[in-house]
Amino acid sequence: MSNSRGRVVLITGASSGIGQACAELLGRNGHTVYGTSRRPAPDGEHYKMLEMDVTRDDSVRRAVEVVLAAEGRIDVVVNNAGFVLAGAVEDVSVEEARQQLDTNFFGVLRVCKAVLPAMRAQESGLIVNISSLGGAAGLPFQGLYSASKFALEGLTESLRQEVAPFGIEATLVQPGDVRTRVRENRVKSRQSGAGSAYREAFMKVLQAVETEEGEGVPPEAVARRVLTLTESRRVRVRYTVGHLSQRISLLAKTFLPSRTFEQLVMSLYGLSRR
Repeated sequence: MSNSRGRVVLITGASSGIGQACAELLGRNGHTVYGTSRRPAPDGEHYKMLEMDVTRDDSVRRAVEVVLAAEGRIDVVVNNAGFVLAGAVEDVSVEEARQQLDTNFFGVLRVCKAVLPAMRAQESGLIVNISSLGGAAGLPFQGLYSASKFALEGLTESLRQEVAPFGIEATLVQPGDVRTRVRENRVKSRQSGAGSAYREAFMKVLQAVETEEGEGVPPEAVARRVLTLTESRRVRVRYTVGHLSQRISLLAKTFLPSRTFEQLVMSLYGLSRR
């Protein structure tokens, strides 16, 4: 990509958490940053905010058009908007699953399709897709969340090969646990209540997950990685961010027998086989 300083950056899901940390840090470092959120939000000190609902084609298109009209280009897109759906696979309705994928996967697809024509015309650009360590290993009671991130991983691997001839890069950032409002914003499937056959195990896992999230890295750790990528000339396929123990445990999947790795994950959440 062209000069690494003063890039025009569009960040989805920037009203809080990782997205807000990215907008603040990139803006402080001399980049022109536009953050987005589903509902109108005030501008930050170093960035502007736009309304964008990534589940709606017209909303995505309007926000991208605003940035292009004001700046004439978009150099970097950070696809961060998303949420976590929790519940046993059996307890998740098809409609709930659609909502999860519509935001976490199809939302990214909509944004990519909206910005790529401009990036191809300028023969440069960077797309940073915020995935998760849950996009590399399926997590109990977060099956649809993991599915959305697994899909995002495959999409990004394909996308980066297709856009490379146009001077465009695409990459994945896989955070582990991050101290954000994810615990307050997590959506539980409607069938995961007292009548669920999985209720006891679900609550045990949820308690462990929320404890780990409370001890996670700050969102600024992810923002620092995104800043480095924004100012890099070349990027790899994926980057992990988080506590070393979580990053190492993910590496274990590559060399441990699959059943052994599965048992390791289950034991971390207090689950066991009969």
